[in-house]
Order: sequence, then structure tokens, then C-alpha cells
Amino acid sequence: MIKRYENGELPPKKCSIERLVTKPDDIQKVIEGKKTAVRRNDRYADPGEVMDLQGKRFEITDVYTQTLGEVTDADAQAAGFGNLDEYKDAIVSIHHGMKWVPEMEVWVHEFRPAAE
Repeated sequence: MIKRYENGELPPKKCSIERLVTKPDDIQKVIEGKKTAVRRNDRYADPGEVMDLQGKRFEITDVYTQTLGEVTDADAQAAGFGNLDEYKDAIVSIHHGMKWVPEMEVWVHEFRPAAE
């Protein structure tokens, strides 16, 4: 179930925003506007926080939880994939031994280019 949080309700971050997008292919997708969301097992950023990727700034616009079973084709496309099946295949191949568990809850981080 998607869970949205009010300001001040978010639990503490477990990682830093610098670790949210680190793979060169993903960085390029963000810069090109092909990737506007990332799902992680933990929370990496707060809404309003800014990440810097190759000198370009991106503002976190929303942070919430979602189960893998709720991920749609549109969500997969926002994550930089063509469809949900491509997203599932990529996630399972990146995390050795992982299985796609629809009940697994993940943190969604949405972002856009930051105002200059």
C-alpha cells in the first residue's frame, strides 16, 4: 500500500542523497529526463533536498513507500525502463539472489531538475 507522509513524519534517513543515483547509465538517464524516480530499500533523501549529478541539480519532490506489487508500467517508465517487465528483470539481476516479492515495501524518491 502506498504510504504518503506529512512533513515531519518521515522516519530518519538510512543513507545519504549522494548514494541515491550512482550508476553511470542511471545518471545519464536522469540528466536526459528519462529517469525521474528511484526505488530503494531505505530512505535516502527528504523532499526539497537537492542532488548534484555531473554539475546538474535535481530536487527531490516526493518521498513515500510503495509495495513492489503496486509498481505500474508508468512507475517503471519513471524509473527509466520501457515497462514493468524490464524493470523487474533489471532489479532482480542487479540484486543477486533477490526475488520479486509483491509485498516488499520500498521507498520511492521522485525528483525533477532544480530551479536555477
